[in-house]
Amino acid sequence: MIPPDMSILDFLVPASEACLRSGPHDKIVLSSRVRLARNLRTVPFPSHSKKAERIKAFETLMPAVKSLSLLGDEIFAESMDKLPSLDKQVLVERHLISREHAAKNAGSGIVLNREENVCVMVNEEDHLRMQALRPGLQLRQAWMAIDAVDTALQEKVEFAFTERYGFLTACPTNLGTGIRVSAMLHLPGLVLAEQINQIIQAVNKLGLAVRGLYGEGTEALGNVFQVSNQMTLGEPENDIVERINKVLLQIIEHEENARLSQMEKKPAVLLNHIGRAYGVLGNSWSISSKEAMNLISFLRLGVDLGVFGKTPKSLTDELFLRSQPAHLQLAHPLREKLGSDERDLFRAQMLRERTALIPKPDPQALLGRREEGSPE
Repeated sequence: MIPPDMSILDFLVPASEACLRSGPHDKIVLSSRVRLARNLRTVPFPSHSKKAERIKAFETLMPAVKSLSLLGDEIFAESMDKLPSLDKQVLVERHLISREHAAKNAGSGIVLNREENVCVMVNEEDHLRMQALRPGLQLRQAWMAIDAVDTALQEKVEFAFTERYGFLTACPTNLGTGIRVSAMLHLPGLVLAEQINQIIQAVNKLGLAVRGLYGEGTEALGNVFQVSNQMTLGEPENDIVERINKVLLQIIEHEENARLSQMEKKPAVLLNHIGRAYGVLGNSWSISSKEAMNLISFLRLGVDLGVFGKTPKSLTDELFLRSQPAHLQLAHPLREKLGSDERDLFRAQMLRERTALIPKPDPQALLGRREEGSPE
C-alpha cells in the first residue's frame, strides 16, 4: 500500500512518462477505454439517495474495491471531499475521472491502481463506474481487465440485476450490460479533407456516438474525437467490443487514406498547416488552450509524417496534456492559481520552450514520402 499521506499528484506519474505509453495504431488511436456501470441492490441510486445512503454505499464499496488483489499492491484510494480542486481537475484532464465526478464531495471516492490503467469511481451517477484504459487500439484487453474487476467484485457485493433488464443503472442508456466502450481518435486528415462530418454521420447510423475530447457536450479540440456505443441492452459485451473494434479499424483506414490523399493532392496546404503550427507554437507569447490544442494537432501530424525528423510523438502528446489548465497550473513554479490571461502567457512560454526541442520542418521528408505513395 502507499503511504497514507501521499497525494494523488505524488501518486501519478509525470506527464512526460504518461505520454510514453504506446499501443497498436497509436498514431491515430490515442487510447481505448471500457467502462462498466454498477449499483448496489439495496441502496437507492446516488441521484435519488439521501446523504446517509450515499455514505452507506461509499463505506460498502470502497473497502471491497481496495481489497481486490488484481489491482496490485499499490493503489490510491480517497474520498472526493479530501481531494483539492486542482487534483480533481488533473484527473479529469488525464481522463481518469469524469467532470461530473470531479464535482462530487463527501460520499464519493476514487480508487486508482499504480499503472493508472484501472480506475474506479464510487458514487458518480451510479454507485460504481469502473473503467480500464489502454494506449492505442486495445479494446479487447481493456474489456478483459475490467471484466475481471467486475467478476471479483460480484463475489463481495450484490449488484442490482434482473433477468429481464440485466444490470440496473441510473441512466436508461446504460441498462443491461452497463458497458460503455470508447476510443479517443486523432483525425486531422479527415478534418482537412472535409470528410469528418460524413464519417460522423456514418458512425451514428451504426448506433455509435461521436463526442469531443472530454465526452458528451464537449468540443473536438485538437481534432480529437471520442467514439463509443450508445446502447447497452440486448447485445453481449463481447459483441459490442468486437463491433466497435471493427468500426474503429475502418475509421483508421479512412484517416490513413485522407492523409495520403492530402500528401498527393495538396502537399503545400498540408505543409502550410504543419509549418504554421510549428511557427506559432514556437513564437507565441500568449495563446489560449483551444488554439494551442488545434495547433499541436498539426504538429503531431507532422511528427507522424516524418516532417520533424525522429521527434517522438510522446513529445507532442505531452504538449496536449501540459497545455490543459490544471497541468499548466501544476507546472507553475509557485503552483499559484492563474487567471485566464496569466495561463495564456505561461502556456505560450511552455510551448516556446518545448517546441525549441523540435527540429525545423523538412518539406522534403513529406514530399519524398508522397512520391513513395505511402502514408506511413
